[in-house]
Amino acid sequence: MPKQTKNPSRKPSHGEGASRPRRASSSKKAARAKSPAPKKANVNAGTNTSTADDARPWRPGREKFLPVTRADMEARGWDQCDFVYICGDAYVDHPSFGMAIITRVLEAHGYRVGIICQPDWRDPASIQVLGEPRLGFLVSAGNMDSMVNHYSVTKHRRHTDAYTPGGVAGARPNHAVAVYGNLIRRVYKNTPLIIGGIEASLRRLAHYDYWSDKLKRSILLDSGADLLIYGMGEHAVVQIADALDAGLPADQITYVDGTVYRTSGEGALGQVFDYELLPSWDELEADRLAYARSFNVQYRNMDPITAKRLVEPYPNGVYVVQNPPSTILTEAEMDEVYELPYARDWHPDYDAAGGVPAFSEVKFSISSNRGCFGECSFCALTFHQGRVLQTRSHDSIVREARELTRDPEFKGYINDVGGPTANFFRTACDKQLKHGVCQNRRCLWPTVCHNMVVDESGYTALLRDLRHLPGVKKVFVRSGIRFDYTMADASDEFLRELLQHHVSGQLRLAPEHVSDAVLSVMGKPSRSVYDAFCRRFDALNREYGLEQYVVPYLISSHPGSTMREAVELACAVRDMGYMPEQVQDFYPTPSTMSTCMYYTGVDPRTMKPIYVAHDPHEKAMQRALIQYRKPENYRLVREALEKAGRQDLIGFDKKCLIKPYPPKASELAGGKGASRGAGGRSGIGGASRGSGGRSGNGGAGHGSGAGRASGGRGAGRGGGNGRSASRGGGKGRGTRNGKGSSSKQ
Repeated sequence: MPKQTKNPSRKPSHGEGASRPRRASSSKKAARAKSPAPKKANVNAGTNTSTADDARPWRPGREKFLPVTRADMEARGWDQCDFVYICGDAYVDHPSFGMAIITRVLEAHGYRVGIICQPDWRDPASIQVLGEPRLGFLVSAGNMDSMVNHYSVTKHRRHTDAYTPGGVAGARPNHAVAVYGNLIRRVYKNTPLIIGGIEASLRRLAHYDYWSDKLKRSILLDSGADLLIYGMGEHAVVQIADALDAGLPADQITYVDGTVYRTSGEGALGQVFDYELLPSWDELEADRLAYARSFNVQYRNMDPITAKRLVEPYPNGVYVVQNPPSTILTEAEMDEVYELPYARDWHPDYDAAGGVPAFSEVKFSISSNRGCFGECSFCALTFHQGRVLQTRSHDSIVREARELTRDPEFKGYINDVGGPTANFFRTACDKQLKHGVCQNRRCLWPTVCHNMVVDESGYTALLRDLRHLPGVKKVFVRSGIRFDYTMADASDEFLRELLQHHVSGQLRLAPEHVSDAVLSVMGKPSRSVYDAFCRRFDALNREYGLEQYVVPYLISSHPGSTMREAVELACAVRDMGYMPEQVQDFYPTPSTMSTCMYYTGVDPRTMKPIYVAHDPHEKAMQRALIQYRKPENYRLVREALEKAGRQDLIGFDKKCLIKPYPPKASELAGGKGASRGAGGRSGIGGASRGSGGRSGNGGAGHGSGAGRASGGRGAGRGGGNGRSASRGGGKGRGTRNGKGSSSKQ
């Protein structure tokens, strides 16, 4: 984002030993000791010596990263940091990681930022290694919600962590933001504490916590923080930094958009204007329907132009106040954020452990956009990044691609160019930038809005220019496309470009289900739209003499899915002629519309009851149906078919899913993975062949955590403090439903 000009004396210091000019107006600054003479950085200071540098002599040295030790601070001539950023992820200085974006944005505005990654939450000394910061602590769980990072949908502990050196699990606590915040408060009672990232963003007000199966209070209260930044955060963090630098106490910084603060006492709401009062904590605990109504109000107040302040009352006269979202970044600001001087590598301290696995997924991927007007119910992107699309310029993306080609490890393949949804490359309609998004209508559901400007030409031209760059062999689109948006495009130019040059045998799409009843709850297009896309895809492949297939992502036991709809999905898989290796069971991650349905049993938009599979055994049956060919699933599948009254699918007919007796494993040895059975090419009900596993895309979705917010398919781009998940800038990126932080469709 553009650097502020109100204080021309503040200049970022990127090189070692550079001292930032002081402002005489600040008494706190005047009281600081003068900085010692700059020293030359020692690349091994404070770390274990590794031979990895010999194997990668071109990798950036530690002087290219922000300080992580006192020795690093001294090498820059610093006696104190302005901010210390504490994060649950390892330090990767790359714009796919929200921590990198926030720290580099602050640096660009003249602030000194130190980083403490994955501190020992049992040892208060671990957050004291850089000393007390002059202005405050910044805290994030990382690119993913720490509970999604730790547990599968069945609540089993994961054995690896892609955001930790060597992929080792256990380097961060459960509910990391609250734990880190309380650890800081044990040592530094009065130092300003600001929390952010995907975990804080999606837990900013009262929320359902799947792992404890109960409502939890705003994480602002549980963490002991002064302020919470939600959303992407670049604007908000700079405003807060400037206010603190000017001497304003943290409890008086109540005016920054994109933040949440607490207030209490008699007359506490006297200075809160234009607000809507949400149900109180006591009401939420007593009545689940009160939570559904509250969540719907929150969901309708996610636009920077139309949103009101929201006030959530708590006992003892405490109020949590959510200000309206921050304004979106302009194209010029997006360009500047993504072209800050990132080292674009993991910190050298991790070389001995083999680096950070999540980075390999995104190293040669490019983020082109953030935000999403797709509004899938199970995705938290709307709640985190908003519905208004923000894009980088064509030239900025091309410049980044040229930089990738200069990397000695670049083999000619750009793994992804996209975001939460790759083929969104402009706002849904022109009115959004002036009047905001519609509060009671969606852009793509139930059908494409008549005001929608469907234009994929900019993205098409971008892909074409990227693949023609010297040194580039192929550009993949792995963060996914919205096929309903493509079908609404009067031109086939994008689809032709895609299948000719940017698909390698398989195009992964996310219809998620086949039942129109379930798709309606999900906010996804009807099955007929997906089938029409597949027919068009097949026709163009035949025209070009190509053999390529559509591989669908599917979700089991989503709200609205009874056993009847689950059987319908299994029959569709049968007609596809392959068995998915991996199936995503619905994961109720914080602050999605679907999670609200899961907890309350109603659709918060209509308050009408909706079926929800809560029983683990029923969820296992719905999941097993999609993988009915696996021998180990036979008993679950048979029980599900009998429960649904579909014994007609048990027998020897080609339409049957299973035989009347349990199979031997050897009989179905060829049925695993990408087995090609009866069925056509692409589509559901005449369907695609190929492996159906949900591997990590390396997609460029932001989202901590983002591209779909709150847990991703594989370790895609998370934004943290994320993409997440799904991606993000601020202190957080959206992540998608599952593990990792890949993008949307």
